[in-house]
Amino acid sequence: MAMPWIYAIRIVQWIFGLIVLALTAYVVSTWDWWGESDTANFVLFLSCWTLIVAIPYLALAPTHAPRLAHRMVIPAMEVITMIFWFAGFIATAAELPDSHACHWSACRSRQAATVFGAFEWLLFALTTFFAVVDFMNGRSSGETAQKTQHNAHLGV
Repeated sequence: MAMPWIYAIRIVQWIFGLIVLALTAYVVSTWDWWGESDTANFVLFLSCWTLIVAIPYLALAPTHAPRLAHRMVIPAMEVITMIFWFAGFIATAAELPDSHACHWSACRSRQAATVFGAFEWLLFALTTFFAVVDFMNGRSSGETAQKTQHNAHLGV
């Protein structure tokens, strides 16, 4: 049985979340003015949210715990995480100095975290689109809709 395409995207989302976590943790640990930033702390939280809550729930609940994969919770989790990533990478990008003034490692790490955060947002925008489409089509937990066949005999 072939692996569905969504699992490949979930793996990439998890890897990008891990990269952003490492980069942002380094920035926070440097104790410069960015390390004390609320934005850096938010992106650090967001990486943890993605790695510990969002990706495990979105990847495992539909197949391993279908009762937890409510048809409204899957798109809601996707939308919330997508909005978080959008806010995170935009806020991080807004605090970056010009590229000419960014010569120390924490600044470069912040730039890289911004780029990976933007890619993470794009991936969540893609999966959110499909989750919302599945929700609008009445599918539950991202699986293909089962069409019921009625074999009613008229005029017996």
